[in-house]
Amino acid sequence: MKILANDGISQSGVDALTETGYEVITTNVAQEQLANFINENDVVVLLVRSATTARKELIDACPGLKIIGRGGVGMDNIDVEYARDKGLSVINTPAASSSSVAELVFAHLFGGVRFLYDANRNMPLEGETNFKGLKKAYAKGIELRGKTLGIIGFGRIGQEVAKIALGVGMEVKAADKFIDKAEVPVTLFNGDSLAVTISTIDADEVIKSSDFISLHVPAQKDYVIGEKEFNMMKEGAVIINAARGGVIDEVALVNALDSGKLAFASLDTFENEPKPEIKLLMHPKISLTPHIGAATLEAQDRIGLELATQIQSILG
Repeated sequence: MKILANDGISQSGVDALTETGYEVITTNVAQEQLANFINENDVVVLLVRSATTARKELIDACPGLKIIGRGGVGMDNIDVEYARDKGLSVINTPAASSSSVAELVFAHLFGGVRFLYDANRNMPLEGETNFKGLKKAYAKGIELRGKTLGIIGFGRIGQEVAKIALGVGMEVKAADKFIDKAEVPVTLFNGDSLAVTISTIDADEVIKSSDFISLHVPAQKDYVIGEKEFNMMKEGAVIINAARGGVIDEVALVNALDSGKLAFASLDTFENEPKPEIKLLMHPKISLTPHIGAATLEAQDRIGLELATQIQSILG
């Protein structure tokens, strides 16, 4: 049986599948040619990440498909219920990338409070001629220890973010519509662990009382953070979005940055991917990455192996 990993899969995933008799195709097929390729090659499993979509039209056009798999958490690029109604299995890997996303959040946070997003732009341009000026411009950094991190969405990834925050010495406040409290284990290198219980509170209270706010919610119809929420935030607060594009009103975000309400913002996801708005890309107070939350070697290994295990369980 043939598996098309259209957005790629780790070698560990390929090996696990081929060892049990599956043929894994890693050719990247253009979206408009995908249905023909699947049918002509008798593909029974389509694996995607965030680039390829699996909508109703594709599902209807490919009657031989048995499984659609998403290497990652969110499945907003797949018509999940429609596929399941048609008898397909739809799978994802919700736990595999949590640590990688959480570490990226803190890469943005640590870089942000020391102005690295701006220094890395200006040092190559002015470092030789204006070293003292740049040193003065970036002289008012702050420490994360002792500050409050608000987490909106306290599932697997939100809890991984909390683990790092607790280790850094931050107070954690969390909001979630479905989780009342969670026991968060802070594990050391030697296996020792300290469990901290965090009870969730109202999202507005998190927004009002946090120095930094990190979003970990699925894609939704309405903005989670818009003008109203920005107005609630502390003066000089920070917002980080490594969740999904479209959960922040990006126009309101730019206004909040320009007014000085926010000290800076960090974005890994954008409303208009893969063509983010130029105002975001050029803004001097935004730390930017191109949707790479799960893009570590370790996470991709876990994703590949988890997909392989699920496919083998379903197809035998």
